[in-house]
Amino acid sequence: MPGAPSAYEWRLHRHLLLFVAGFIGFLLLMHWAERAGLSRGWIGPIFLFLSVMLYACIGIYSRTTDPEDFYVAGRRIPAMYNGMATAADWMSAASFISLSGALYLQGFSGTTAQPGGLAYVLGWTGGFCLVGLLIAPRLRAMALYTVPDFYAVRFGGRWPRLLAALGAVACSFMYVVAQIYGIGLIASRLTGVQFEIGILLGLGGVLLCSFLGGMRAITWTQVVQYAVLLLAFLIPVSWLAYKQLGTPLAPLAYGAQLSKIAQMEERLINDPGEREVRAAYAARAAELAARLKDPVAALARERERLEAHIRMLKARGADFSLVMAARRELAGLPHDVASARELWGRAMNEAQERSHPLGGLPRHGQAFSGDPHGTAAERAEFQTSRLNFLALMFCLMIGTASLPHLLTRFYTTASVAETRRSVGWSLVFIALLYLSTPALAVLVKYEVMNGLVGSSFDQLPAWIAQWARVDPGLISVQDINGDRILQFGEIRLGADMIMLATPELGGLPYVVSGLVAAGGLAAALSTADSLLLTISNALVHDTVPTKHGQVRVTDNHVILSKFMLLAAAMLAASVAATKPAEILMLVTASFSLAAAIFFPSLVLGLFWRGATRRGTVAGMLVGAGLTVGYMLLTSPSLRAWWGLGADGLWWGIQPISAGIFGVPAGFVTIALVSLWDAWRGAR
Repeated sequence: MPGAPSAYEWRLHRHLLLFVAGFIGFLLLMHWAERAGLSRGWIGPIFLFLSVMLYACIGIYSRTTDPEDFYVAGRRIPAMYNGMATAADWMSAASFISLSGALYLQGFSGTTAQPGGLAYVLGWTGGFCLVGLLIAPRLRAMALYTVPDFYAVRFGGRWPRLLAALGAVACSFMYVVAQIYGIGLIASRLTGVQFEIGILLGLGGVLLCSFLGGMRAITWTQVVQYAVLLLAFLIPVSWLAYKQLGTPLAPLAYGAQLSKIAQMEERLINDPGEREVRAAYAARAAELAARLKDPVAALARERERLEAHIRMLKARGADFSLVMAARRELAGLPHDVASARELWGRAMNEAQERSHPLGGLPRHGQAFSGDPHGTAAERAEFQTSRLNFLALMFCLMIGTASLPHLLTRFYTTASVAETRRSVGWSLVFIALLYLSTPALAVLVKYEVMNGLVGSSFDQLPAWIAQWARVDPGLISVQDINGDRILQFGEIRLGADMIMLATPELGGLPYVVSGLVAAGGLAAALSTADSLLLTISNALVHDTVPTKHGQVRVTDNHVILSKFMLLAAAMLAASVAATKPAEILMLVTASFSLAAAIFFPSLVLGLFWRGATRRGTVAGMLVGAGLTVGYMLLTSPSLRAWWGLGADGLWWGIQPISAGIFGVPAGFVTIALVSLWDAWRGAR
């Protein structure tokens, strides 16, 4: 049993309580100021500026050039605080911003194309059990600095460590792009600046923390960030639960709304207006399918039609805005056949999806899509949906136990016993949010169906237009059937905005919107800090040659790591500015890749003495190659560019779960090559 808290820990407890009390006092002050007339144009920037400045001050105060402090925070972080830091590291933009959105859009189990939100909750939580039981304590006992150091000590030679370093860079870069995208999303919404400027504003806080103090600064910043994001998540979900159910205990009470949502879904399926919307989308899908049969002729017809329309508008002396709108539509036409196939194919798939009942979204409380006792097609859909759910949960669980930036967190405790306790605290702090995430999705869906659907297009809330200006992909509202009434099938919410828009959707004070945005910013910044540090360490520390399997660390490595961190941040920001994909999709792909690269070699290296250097190298290459290859093979854009037909899925498995193939292949390859090496050595 752990002993009584030390004087150092009592001092930390006191500081944390003072911060929480001060933060709550600040929220009450901002609420009073809003009621007194403080403009929303000031509230958002105040939350952004004070959040970034707070984290920057912690980073400046914790600055260091000592290698032990920079890489592993001096190995003196108490278990509870390391658990808080790990939870903040874990509650990334994907968990805080996108997970409730995934549950809103996909239900609890999802469809064949989207495996469902509960797979994320179960997979990520189960992964921490693997971390605590298999990986973290044994790595901590080796007193290393990074995950690639394990490969240098366990296998020796250059290639295992180098491949691990490259794998850490690849996984972490995909992950950090998603976090920086979330930072830009929040910063631009809070301040009204352009998305790209928002990225740079938030990135300043990241760099001041990780650049100056490394893991030492990141750890204490993450402790504070966890407190912020916990309050930012629990306050709106408790408020919504009290508004709808009369109790703030959302995780215990939200089940009552599921039966109401089921009744609303049944009513919406049979609603005449919803049927008109579905018919309009079906007609649009048929039109796009006809274009795709002969894209060359269709492209020429569309261009000719729009040019004639522009000439007609000019001849009639139409308003200049109408002419410019027609010109923009003409300029937006695909420039070649390949891009036409991709654009029209994507639009056709979306139209086909939205021509289904409930706009293509699954019933929220259903087990899996399809019917295990229905027709052959329904049984196949049920099996594929269930298989995708299990595959995604497997990849997330294994990926959690493999991510280098997460495993490095457990190097910062004072002992192996502290590491085990730290994992336990991590699960406690993560559970506080994950138990409320399904509740938030259900409460938001009820709010949309009960309050937003049926509104007049002339009286839609202002937040819809405001979010559309931030990123048109976040929300789409179109009067498809022309009745000026918003049907459920006419609104499309992106997963990345559900949580951030919850306060406005529920009619909460704007201060709560600022708080939620500050929480999302804390989640994205906390994870981005660790990821950028992992990338810079991999490129500097983990590429240094070892001597007799031992890793030497000098002050020069720390200096080089800082400048490499700056370069990695700038490159990731430039990629994030292109808005490559939804946050959750990018993060999930990085989990699959991490699982395939690291998990087989980590487990066999820790538990099987027979694992050899050549076997590890072969297993990492095969696992990564198969995973990345499957993602590329099933990419709709690449298949359209190559002129390939069907989706190319194996057994219906979606590309984000490609690790389901890479992990077993890695295990088998390491085992076979290692056994071959042993057989050759015995001859």
